[in-house]
Amino acid sequence: MVTFLPFPGFRPNLRAGEHVSDRISPPYDVISDDYLKDLQSRPFNVTNLTLNPDADKRYHGARKTLDSWIEEGALKQDQDSFYIYEQTFMDGDVSKIRTGIVGILKTEEYSTGSVIPHEETFSKVKADRLNLLRDMEAHLESIFGIFEGFTPELNRKIKDNASLVYRYVDDSSVEHKYYRLSDPEITGQISEQLSTQSMLIADGHHRYETALNYSLENPDDEKKGYVLATLVASDDAGLVIWPTHRLVDSDDISEKNAIKGISSAMDVTEVEPEELEKVLPEHMMGLMFKSGRCFVADYKGEEGLWTLDTYVAQEKILKGVYKTDEGKGKVSYDAELTSVKEKMADKKHDLAIVLNDPSLQSIWDLSMVGKRMPKKTTFFFPKIWSGFVFYRMK
Repeated sequence: MVTFLPFPGFRPNLRAGEHVSDRISPPYDVISDDYLKDLQSRPFNVTNLTLNPDADKRYHGARKTLDSWIEEGALKQDQDSFYIYEQTFMDGDVSKIRTGIVGILKTEEYSTGSVIPHEETFSKVKADRLNLLRDMEAHLESIFGIFEGFTPELNRKIKDNASLVYRYVDDSSVEHKYYRLSDPEITGQISEQLSTQSMLIADGHHRYETALNYSLENPDDEKKGYVLATLVASDDAGLVIWPTHRLVDSDDISEKNAIKGISSAMDVTEVEPEELEKVLPEHMMGLMFKSGRCFVADYKGEEGLWTLDTYVAQEKILKGVYKTDEGKGKVSYDAELTSVKEKMADKKHDLAIVLNDPSLQSIWDLSMVGKRMPKKTTFFFPKIWSGFVFYRMK
C-alpha cells in the first residue's frame, strides 16, 4: 500500500525580471563547476541551499537561508496540491513527453513491499544527506518513482484540471512544464488509486533511505514521515531508460591478459569497431579496448541477477578480472554512448563496457523478488530538476 498525498508546497514567487530558470537546477551530479557558480550567483537558486561548498554553512546556514526566503516572500505556499511535471524531449529522432505527478510519499521499510528499491546505495552519501535533512526540516529535492498507472478517466481529469505555473526549456532542449492540481475530489482519487499499488524507486535511493532514517528518528512527528516524490506511470510513453556504460582504468593488468581473463569467464567474439553498435542488441554487452579492438560478450546458463548485464559486468569483469573490489581498478560511468566513443577514441580509458538499454520489466521483476542491482544500472532520461517546489516539515 502506497500512501501518496497532496501537500501545501512552497514554490518560487517570481519577482519582476525573474524567470523560473533563476530558481531551479538539474541534479548535483550533472552540474559542472562553472555552471554551479552561475546558478549560485542567482540569490534564490535552489543550489544555494543544497550545494553550499562551505560545510558549516551547508549544515547550519541553509536552514536560515530557506527561512529568510519564506520571510522575504521569495517563496509562496499553496494550499494542499499535487503538481504535474511534464518534460518534452528528444530520444534519438523521436519527440517524447514524460509526465510525473509530484506529492509526498510516506516512507516505509522495504520489507512492507510498498516501496521497492532496485539498486544498491553508498552509505557515505546517505550520511551526508541525513545531516542536511536534520538541519533543514524540509525536502528540497524529489525522488523519482514508477507506479502501475491511473485509470484513463482519472488521467483525463488530471489533464483537464491542472493549471500551468512554470515553463522552461533547458540547454539540452528539454522543455519543463510544471502544473498545479488542487481540486480535492481529483487529488483524493489520485491518493486512492495509488493506495492499492506498489512503487519502484527509479532514481533517488539515497534520498529515500535518508528520509526513512529521518522518519525513524522522529516517530512522533507525522510530517517527518514523508518524502517529496515524483511518480511516473509504468506505461507512460515518455519513460525512457538508458544504460550506464562502465569505463575502466587499471595499471595492474595488460590489455592482452584482460582479454584472456574475460574470454575465460564469458563467450567473447571480436568484431570490427564500426560494427559494434550495430550488433550490440544481439548480445549482452560490448567491449571497447584502448587499442581499438572491440568485442561482444555473452554469459549464459544461470538465472536471476546473472541475466542482468550490469551484474555480470560487475562480477565477471570488474571484480573477476580487474579486481576492483580489492581497490586495484578504477571505474567511472557515462550514460552517453557518443561520449564513451569519443573518450575511447582519445584513449582516455583502458576499457569501455558498453551496455544495452535496460528493460523496465526485467528491473521490475527482479526488484519484486528482492534483488538489488549494481549501482548505476539505470539512467532515467531526462533527469528530474529541483527547485520547482519544496516540502517543509516544520
